[in-house]
Amino acid sequence: KINWLSEDPVWVDQWPLTQKKLQILNKLVDEQLELKHIAPSVSPWNSPVFIIQKSSGKWRLLTDLRQVNTRMESMGSIQPGMPSLTQLPAGWPLVVIDLKDCFFHILLRPEDRPKFAFSVPAVNAEAPNRRFEWCVLPQGMKNSPTLCQMYVSKVLKPLRRQCAEAVILHYMDDIVICAKEQSTVNTALQLALQILSTNNLAVSKEKIQYAEAWKYLGWTVTSSTIIPQQIKLKRDISTLNDLQKLLGTINWIRPIVGITTDELHPLFKLLKGDPQLSSPRKLTPEALNALDLVEKKLTSITPNRKIEGVSPSFVIFLGKMQPFGILDKSVCLWEWIFLPHQFSKTVTTFVEMIGQLIFKGRTRCWELCGQEPQMIYLPLSSERLSQMLTVSTEFQIAIAEFEGQISYHIPQNKVLQAIGDLPVQLKFMQSDKPIPDAKNIFTDGSGRTGNAVVVWQENGSWKQDVHRVEGSPQIVELSAVVRAFFLFKNEPINLISDSAYVIGIVKRIEHSYLKNINNDLLFSLFQMLLFLINHRTHQFFAVHIKAHTTLPGP
Repeated sequence: KINWLSEDPVWVDQWPLTQKKLQILNKLVDEQLELKHIAPSVSPWNSPVFIIQKSSGKWRLLTDLRQVNTRMESMGSIQPGMPSLTQLPAGWPLVVIDLKDCFFHILLRPEDRPKFAFSVPAVNAEAPNRRFEWCVLPQGMKNSPTLCQMYVSKVLKPLRRQCAEAVILHYMDDIVICAKEQSTVNTALQLALQILSTNNLAVSKEKIQYAEAWKYLGWTVTSSTIIPQQIKLKRDISTLNDLQKLLGTINWIRPIVGITTDELHPLFKLLKGDPQLSSPRKLTPEALNALDLVEKKLTSITPNRKIEGVSPSFVIFLGKMQPFGILDKSVCLWEWIFLPHQFSKTVTTFVEMIGQLIFKGRTRCWELCGQEPQMIYLPLSSERLSQMLTVSTEFQIAIAEFEGQISYHIPQNKVLQAIGDLPVQLKFMQSDKPIPDAKNIFTDGSGRTGNAVVVWQENGSWKQDVHRVEGSPQIVELSAVVRAFFLFKNEPINLISDSAYVIGIVKRIEHSYLKNINNDLLFSLFQMLLFLINHRTHQFFAVHIKAHTTLPGP
């Protein structure tokens, strides 16, 4: 049922069409009238119609229903994503059914039909306009996809009930029936065709796919693997809109073929700048290399259909800039799990990224198969895991109620090894307590003078390093700390600063991920600090002291 926000008629005049297009339009209208998809109308509502030519050379009749759409309530999504074909058990036969013109076989309620009226004009107004209204779901009505899904889903309920041993996937007008035995598939297919016919849903029997390799929703399905169909990546990028379309195509396939956020970084960087869709963009050499890598992965990495009777696991790898995960079953890869390129925080810690990744991996596993991963593999030591469970609320939430096992050693199998170097456990140089016999390094900065100062004691005398920086007090303080880590990169230190902001950054930034920010100087200081800390070979301790107050406290 369509719920209307207003019953006041909407009338949008039909725009002029050429003689050739009017001839085609009249022919299409006559065809739809004969099929009883439309009926004559005297409705006070009107929307423009137009025709487009499909790649096959045939023409399609469409209605511009944008104004009508504003008068109806939007229906919520009932199927927010496509079913994953990795959940079809390996080796099971299947059949693919394509419903023919699904929208045109679902009737509108009689009281709704006048709202979808349109006019077919005559040249020079030599005759009254021919007026019609849609009797079936019209293309262009915003709720048509949802109503179609609801109707087909209802029709398939008896099939699911009578063929409970079969796996049945339904998305829009595409249906897959998969079962352990071919005889079960054949029985379910005959019952499906009967049910669909009874409910006025037509099937192109010549398009039913019986044999491997099956084509479904842009993928080719074999007895054991899922392969993307022919995908051509557009390289002649000239505008932001071109770039967004390219990344949209890549984002669709990346969870299946494993294109990491790190690998797409050169392309994501190009999104920065003028937000106008027509603003100029050009692929850099780094971006072109990224596309080469994407095209290589399209042909070299193949996800698998699941193995029955084997529990799923979730393996976390360390990327160059951020970790990523893989849902798998034994030697079968299901899906890759990635974190966003831009987080809400400027500095997202390693612990926070691992927590977010575990949460995404667990929830995606629930979505796919209704199960928890039996095992989660973490690139951590047991000591580091115990520390994270103690101090990180985000990690505690991510792992809450997990009843499976946690392993610190990535499973040694050829499939995972083919992905790349197995991750090693990260070393963390930050100490949670002062380091005995290490130098005490004091830093300070003045936004008024721009002086960034590093002070330390050596051989009984005080030394200092001073440089000038233009910027806010926080930038000057941060620059002083970066300088301290550069000067003492080859020895342990106790870092002491009166800037709570800077010490907070120092404590969070080790093995963290930086969000791009507009302040170039601040971002470059963050990058230098991250590099210096990640490449340290000696421990450091950082503490904030209140140097400019008489109040008690550190």
